[in-house]
Amino acid sequence: MHFHDDSLYPENQEKLVIQAAPYGPEWLPGDAEDIPLTMDEHVQAAVDCYNAGATVLHIHVRELDGHGSKRMSMFNELMGRLRQAVPDMVLQIGGSISFAPESDEDGAQAKWLSYDTRHLLAEVDPKPDQVTIAINTSQMNIVELFDDEDIEGTSIGASPALHTAYRNMVVEAGPDFYLEHLKRLQANGIQAHFQLATLAQLETVERLIRKGIYTGPLTLNYVAIGGGFAGRHPADLVEFIRRVPDGATLTIEASMRAVAPMCAVGIALGQHVRVGNEDNLWARKGERMTTVRQIEQMVKISEGLGRDIATGREAREIYHIGEYYADADETLARLGMVPNRRPGQRGFMLRPEGDRALV
Repeated sequence: MHFHDDSLYPENQEKLVIQAAPYGPEWLPGDAEDIPLTMDEHVQAAVDCYNAGATVLHIHVRELDGHGSKRMSMFNELMGRLRQAVPDMVLQIGGSISFAPESDEDGAQAKWLSYDTRHLLAEVDPKPDQVTIAINTSQMNIVELFDDEDIEGTSIGASPALHTAYRNMVVEAGPDFYLEHLKRLQANGIQAHFQLATLAQLETVERLIRKGIYTGPLTLNYVAIGGGFAGRHPADLVEFIRRVPDGATLTIEASMRAVAPMCAVGIALGQHVRVGNEDNLWARKGERMTTVRQIEQMVKISEGLGRDIATGREAREIYHIGEYYADADETLARLGMVPNRRPGQRGFMLRPEGDRALV
């Protein structure tokens, strides 16, 4: 992204889109006071997040035994009820479905489900606006950056087996998965929301765009949770922002008590934010913090800087929900990226005059 001299003025920045993740699939009921269990509680969590200022909802579903649901019927039911309860929210299903172990017994595995099962998210009815997608298989050790205090009083803190399972978790997202998944999502009019942590992953997405495999808006999360994903070094965050195309939409995601400072940097730099009990349970050290309070904190920080909060309708416009492009050339132009090299063309690429009107 290119920053002009006036790019830090809040009146020149997009309104802030707050993404809420209130369903905490790695936690069990009781790990936080706002973990929903019943379907009514799932819906109420969404309503509370929307009323607090969030306009994007990151969705997981929980069975009554407390563990993450893998049943499409549960996703269909929740989506139907959310469309009625929070019609203005952008509804985004977590593409892992649920990486949480099915039990907390010794030997339980925290792992992402098979490709075939994850592909079923493209068939959820009513369909979501977005499904998150990981690119390139990598380690996802979500506990690497946790302090002992972060998981004190939680199921992960109480169970060495669970802690080990999450420490060894791997995101399975090779080409066989993401090529087919992107095709199915686009065929069903569902936007892919890319969960990225490294420049290597961002470059893979750019290659998909340049080859015409992915032709649509570029919506991204920068996932700074460590353990194979990005860490918390602000220089890495700034470099990732610098490398993201001007026409993309970028949301900052971190973990535990680093969420607020990382998101504050993102807000100041004109990016968007994600908060919720899936990522963080804490305010100040030793003080629990609900998802709603985290949303309210982001609203306060943004308004303190003079940056407005997006409405649901504005969030849909910022995320370009429902847009798809004809081919690689149009996608590159819409995203503000230089065109592909033509045969025999030498030198660095510039946008032709005719393309500039598109960006």
